[in-house]
Amino acid sequence: MEYISTRNSDSKVSFSQAVEHGLAPDGGLYIPSQLPNLKPHLDSWSVLSYPELCKAFFALFATDIPKTALDEIIDRSYLSFDDPAIAPIRKLEDDLLVLELFHGPTLAFKDFALQFLGNLYKYQIKVTGKNIAVLGATSGDTGAAAIHGLLGKSGVTSFILYPNGRISPLQERQMTCTEASNVFPLAIEGSFDDAQTAMKTVFEDREFADEVGLSAVNSINLARILAQCVYYLSAFFRLPEEKREDFTFVVPTGNFGNVLAGWMVQQMGVPIKGFQVATNQNDILHRLFETGVYSQEVVAPSLAPSMDIQVASNFERFLYYMVNGDSDAVCNIIKTFKSTGTFVFEDFNRDTFSSSRTSDEDIASIIENVYKKYDYVVDPHTACGFAKTTNGPAIILATAHPAKFPDTIEKSIGLEVLHPSLERFKAKPIVKYSVEPNPDAIKQFMREHLR
Repeated sequence: MEYISTRNSDSKVSFSQAVEHGLAPDGGLYIPSQLPNLKPHLDSWSVLSYPELCKAFFALFATDIPKTALDEIIDRSYLSFDDPAIAPIRKLEDDLLVLELFHGPTLAFKDFALQFLGNLYKYQIKVTGKNIAVLGATSGDTGAAAIHGLLGKSGVTSFILYPNGRISPLQERQMTCTEASNVFPLAIEGSFDDAQTAMKTVFEDREFADEVGLSAVNSINLARILAQCVYYLSAFFRLPEEKREDFTFVVPTGNFGNVLAGWMVQQMGVPIKGFQVATNQNDILHRLFETGVYSQEVVAPSLAPSMDIQVASNFERFLYYMVNGDSDAVCNIIKTFKSTGTFVFEDFNRDTFSSSRTSDEDIASIIENVYKKYDYVVDPHTACGFAKTTNGPAIILATAHPAKFPDTIEKSIGLEVLHPSLERFKAKPIVKYSVEPNPDAIKQFMREHLR
């Protein structure tokens, strides 16, 4: 399997090269040169455990990694999940299910990809003998999951940008209380979009990237998206067989990576009915799917901070497929959006998608209503999924454990939700660093702190 950039389909790289670079040299995102057909595998894969399914899936994509090495990477990646199903399904009603994606070590869906990516980096360092500097930007959960996935990995130094004061206190503690000497949480003044834009600009400096061994943990890294594809496959096989093709996946979404993974699975031949893109009040994606207009607004901090995003990075991958692989068209659309903050699609394909928007007031009401009706507690991001607009059976992706957002939960239902893995951070000192959200300041900090 070879990989190409969304902005230049002529230059091809291997899976390991795509993972190592993160962002393509031209600023585009890597995608498979062609998507495999999964239909011939569906019967045999339907009985596999989660790790076995992950191995079978990645055998189609990571073709430059020996099978024994790939299997070992995957086995290690799912050892620290606290449910034997890895991604269990909770039934609330016959036609309303919840896919719980918060049973990993940092209690968020990002663990599925970042445990895998951390072990993949460990393997690559062993093979190449080169240390790496990981740079990421987070709106809450990515940073903690990335740091945890890389803890204890020799040869790795982690730099994670996050918007100061705009993530939950426990999300911040998961990043800043690790007591690890090779982890640098970088608090910026501004939004996640500011952090992400600066980060992507740093990656475009290929001379600096080569100098420090720069690698990405954000969902600009294709390995993140591919690892998330697996839980859609796993869930599809565990849906009631007679209704399997009737279920819509409802996906709380900010950077479009989570729902993109499911859409890619559908494009590979898995008969998923469709997807609902569930946004908070930062609703650029909802407005896009409603009107065909992709228009950036000012980020409004919300009760669902991990979705406080107005520039969805992974939309570029979807865009590439939407314009039938025309890299020049992708470049023109991205250029127009960057310069004007808006792009109007004349014929926007929304056949498989619906969307919704949830305000802070609605989030609190949903948390209360779900608890009263089902005796089930959802975090603020998952609550956005319960503002479901789709008809028929639905499976809502629960993206984080409610204990990560205790203030919102307590205000909504008067209940204190705790988790032991979070409690241990409360007594530890916060260690964070301030940096300006511009590429030069970030590069200078990294040079000064790399070991």
